[in-house]
Amino acid sequence: MRRRSLLIAVPAGLVTLAACGDGESDSAKASSSPSASASAAKPPKIVDGPLPAITDGAKFDEKPTVAKGSGDPSEDLAVKTVIAGTGRTVAEGDYIQANYLGQVWATAKVFDNSYDRKTPLVIQLTPQGIIDGWRYGLAGKKAGSRVEMAVPPTWGYGTEGNASAGIKGTDTLVFVVDVQDTFNAKSSAKGTKVAQDNVDLPKVSTNTDGKAPTIEVPKVDPPTKLVANYIIEGDGAVVGAEDSLLVQYRGVLWDTGKEFDSSYSREALSSFGLQQVVKGWSQGMTGKKVGSRLLIVIPPKLGYGDTPPSGSDIKKDSVMVFTVDILAKM
Repeated sequence: MRRRSLLIAVPAGLVTLAACGDGESDSAKASSSPSASASAAKPPKIVDGPLPAITDGAKFDEKPTVAKGSGDPSEDLAVKTVIAGTGRTVAEGDYIQANYLGQVWATAKVFDNSYDRKTPLVIQLTPQGIIDGWRYGLAGKKAGSRVEMAVPPTWGYGTEGNASAGIKGTDTLVFVVDVQDTFNAKSSAKGTKVAQDNVDLPKVSTNTDGKAPTIEVPKVDPPTKLVANYIIEGDGAVVGAEDSLLVQYRGVLWDTGKEFDSSYSREALSSFGLQQVVKGWSQGMTGKKVGSRLLIVIPPKLGYGDTPPSGSDIKKDSVMVFTVDILAKM
């Protein structure tokens, strides 16, 4: 039986915390992002138009300007690949990293965009995570693609609309989405392998095939201080102390080498805020680069100490060993 994560307590909707506007907290602004709506009973019919013209910002990852919709929009989901990427194919259930702009068809009023925030959205294409227009419209596209969509209410926010974003229940929404990357349960770190020269530390495999890395724990006394070393060094953004992350990870106990937790065994990526996890994780990942694989050895005082999770294989004062692939900042 698959176990839920022991380390992570993720509030509902964490992956939908996309901001809108300026000067507000993420939680205050989350409601205007393309977060989940009621899922319709069957998939939409996808057509190639009509769609308004992109009049400026035509390059991938450049903030676009989109014309007002002309005439009546389709009652079906209109989707067009404006720029075809060559990266990995997006599948339903994947997490995607993307910049986007959303506006109302009839008025061309922009209700949200990530370009001005200079922070792409990372979100999962599930009924609980995203509006159906995105879930169906982006599936099958490739990373590196710019996709334009006209999303009628059925596949957007429904007849209730989204009052906080100024979206009425009759509004068709136009989105331009630049898909930067896509992640699934087979995703791994990508970067430069770093030498593992310290024989007194566990050795982690550098496979990037989506399978769980091996962890070889040496038969010596564990370190008394936190260890957080690169196994594979990525070239992405530096992780901040209050960031939220999307990761793959595996944890074993130093004294036995026994696995007690793993996203690989659940076949599901994990997302969390660094303020929500044990201190060894938050301190160990802060300052590291996205795209990296880390070895993190956590002494009891930065882990669970003398109060391990009930029912787990972690005992009092256990030293925990993790390999963590930092896939994206959320």
